[in-house]
Amino acid sequence: MLKNRIELVQGDITKFGVDAIVNAANSSLMGGGGVDGAIHRAAGPKLHEECMEIIKKIGRCPAGEAVITCGGKLPAKYVIHTVGPVWHGGHKNEPELLENTYKNSLELAKEHKLQSVAFPNISTGIYSYPKGEAAEVAVSTAKNFLGQNEIPEKVIFVCYDLENYSIYKRLLNL
Repeated sequence: MLKNRIELVQGDITKFGVDAIVNAANSSLMGGGGVDGAIHRAAGPKLHEECMEIIKKIGRCPAGEAVITCGGKLPAKYVIHTVGPVWHGGHKNEPELLENTYKNSLELAKEHKLQSVAFPNISTGIYSYPKGEAAEVAVSTAKNFLGQNEIPEKVIFVCYDLENYSIYKRLLNL
């Protein structure tokens, strides 16, 4: 049943012992503020080294795309780095790009046979995507993907703040 495959929690995504956590990364993959910086700090130098190797190969990670690295010192085995769109009023393909961050992250999880993936609230911090609209994209994309795929088995939305948690709770009818 689809409902049993989606979970919602409020907390710190760097503390979750899942197969992969998703990082709301910037295009350089070198860490920054918010969840991106927290993940890099908690994971340690191995994560940074792997991100540097990826950037040497691809130059930068465009909005909507995703790459995977080890989890370093995190309880998660892997980190899926995805670059969300900066909000420009919704007129620069932001909804499609945000949907792609979730789809491409879930595709990587499927390719690597990862059973559990934890997502933060992508693009709602410094990238200014409206929280309600971003949550709608996240939930609908995860439901669509899980409805068509057996892997990953579980998607966990991890909300750091109460505002996002309340939005997701309403959308998920919890």
